[in-house]
Amino acid sequence: MKIVVIGTRGFPNVQGGVETHCEYLYPYIKQSGCDVTVITRGTYVDVSLKEFKGIKLLAVNNPQKKSLEAIVHTFFAVIKARRIGCDLLHVHAIGPALMVPFARLLGLKVVMTNHGPDYDRQKWGKAAKFMLKLGESFGSRFSNKVISISKPIADNLKKNYGCEAVIIPNGVVVPEVIETEGALNQFGLERNKYILTVGRFVPEKGFHDLIKAFGQSDLNKSGYKLVIVGDADHEDEYSLQLKREAKAVEGVVLSGFQKGQSLQELYSHASLFVLPSYHEGLPIVLLEAMSYGLSCIVSDIPANRNVSLYDGRHFKPGDIQELKQKLQFYTTEVFALEESLAQIEKIRQDYDWKKISKSTVEVYKKQIRGSKHQSC
Repeated sequence: MKIVVIGTRGFPNVQGGVETHCEYLYPYIKQSGCDVTVITRGTYVDVSLKEFKGIKLLAVNNPQKKSLEAIVHTFFAVIKARRIGCDLLHVHAIGPALMVPFARLLGLKVVMTNHGPDYDRQKWGKAAKFMLKLGESFGSRFSNKVISISKPIADNLKKNYGCEAVIIPNGVVVPEVIETEGALNQFGLERNKYILTVGRFVPEKGFHDLIKAFGQSDLNKSGYKLVIVGDADHEDEYSLQLKREAKAVEGVVLSGFQKGQSLQELYSHASLFVLPSYHEGLPIVLLEAMSYGLSCIVSDIPANRNVSLYDGRHFKPGDIQELKQKLQFYTTEVFALEESLAQIEKIRQDYDWKKISKSTVEVYKKQIRGSKHQSC
């Protein structure tokens, strides 16, 4: 099977949930015997890199204006996919899904993965939200099949469009906890004396709430630090303000975007992982933190509830006082070894990339063998 993938910025080492999803998923799909080409966005990737773990990488230029980036790039990516030929086009996310009808008109079979209702993100204005909802509608109605990364997303598609999406979650590779401390030394950190969060600098991640809650707590006086891993894709007023707020609070460390060993070290030696988001699809960073056996607290939103944590580990999004209390309690509360090991095993069983890739390939096979009509 020849598969062309669009909708991701690209990989390797590009921040974002869709990007991490694709970076891990497609090497396994390649191992199953598929010929995979991923069309990436030229401003995010090393355009000289033509292959990654057997996957062909094809960079296509994109506008750098965030409101136009996805739709313009996807238009040209669909044309490119038609020219190079494929058995199936796999479209990721509801913004790029605006081009699903166009792809079908060109005679392409399409599988679309819905990573969540991006129109709920705080960064988008009314016009962008409308277009994203339209993309969700087009993807749900015109794709040959829709994949949802979580049950809440699938339920939403069923309710709004009558779309029977197949649920195939995000995944994670269960790692070995590593003993090296290079990243800790670089950022002036001590083992088990820092709180960790990871993500892009956008309003819906809630990092501004976490900085406020940490600043109002007594944790810095007790020697704890708050480490925020990530950065902005497009520097804007929010990301600049977030950096100003972080600089003003003693003990907050902005590490920038991290991958590989440095990120593994930060996960391995943290005392607590926090995800204060207002919106998520199925957060890979939470799965990663759980795979390290880390104690975690998260905002009480459907996507985070869908990932089972122990009781008491959720807080209302935007509630600074509750978040402060949770930080103070769980940072110093010992996470029992049996709970940590049970958490790791759950991740191993429920979010394994090999199983996820097999399920995805089965979807491909059914659509390639089946009718040209929509099967959602």
